[in-house]
Amino acid sequence: MRRAQSIAPIASLQPPYSLVATGVQSAILPYALKQKIGVMVYSPMGSGLLTGAMTRERIAAMPEDDWRKGSPNFQEPLLSRNLQLVERLRKVGESHAASPGEVAIAWTLKNPAVTAVIVGVRSPQQAQGVAGAAGLELTDAEVSEIEDCVVPEAA
Repeated sequence: MRRAQSIAPIASLQPPYSLVATGVQSAILPYALKQKIGVMVYSPMGSGLLTGAMTRERIAAMPEDDWRKGSPNFQEPLLSRNLQLVERLRKVGESHAASPGEVAIAWTLKNPAVTAVIVGVRSPQQAQGVAGAAGLELTDAEVSEIEDCVVPEAA
């Protein structure tokens, strides 16, 4: 980014960022915040993994050409860890009447460098299942509880 900024200003970035894709968290997001670069993250629900609807059975039944079948987050040993994380999101969400997906999105929005979140949905029901995320304010204690289940990803 520094090299690019020597040529032209950077207005925004669009990295993946979620509880299962934290690689931008330690260096890129703080740099963007300091430089006043907008950050629109995508895949805040980890390609569906953090929605609460994903199960071992559903993953096993995915078509062989679904790219997620080859993703480490959808395979062991990370799959077990990620499904435990979803249960933690579900627990935190209970007091807010929020779904695990809404909690996952709210977690990304809690980062001060994140200016927008791109959420992909395939149906009106999925949109309704995450609509409350923008208004969900997680406490610092809830964030800590969630992050206790997260294994930081390398940048």
